[in-house]
Amino acid sequence: PQHPSCLFFQYNTQLGPPYHILVDTNFINFSIKAKLDLVQSMMDCLYAKCIPCITDCVMGEIEKLGQKYRVALRIAKDPRFERLPCMHKGTYADDCLIQRVTQHKCYIVATVDKELKRRIRKIPGVPIMYISRHRYNIERMPDDYGAPRF
Repeated sequence: PQHPSCLFFQYNTQLGPPYHILVDTNFINFSIKAKLDLVQSMMDCLYAKCIPCITDCVMGEIEKLGQKYRVALRIAKDPRFERLPCMHKGTYADDCLIQRVTQHKCYIVATVDKELKRRIRKIPGVPIMYISRHRYNIERMPDDYGAPRF
């Protein structure tokens, strides 16, 4: 497939503050386990305003997990989160996120799922946010903006 011209200089020029970050189900769960505040930790990572976005599929996935994940559901319903409606059938969140970042190259994907990360790495110009050492880190983002490398 032909890649868009915005990716000509090895990275995506459409990315810029405020960052829109697509959040995956397990990212919320791992953030709770690591006792990280989602929005604050994203801002600490990227040094800019961050808008966490959650799709209907991810929301449905959290709701299906039931009572055990009620804290994650409460965090996902936070008014600071932007809700993205889904037009497709089915609620497999990984396919939904892949489809969305392929169409619009303005998102950073926040996930700790190895399989989803592997699939996203095949798409040029999509940075991945993940959790390591009790903080958020970013991968595939130019050094002029974004988290410092440790």
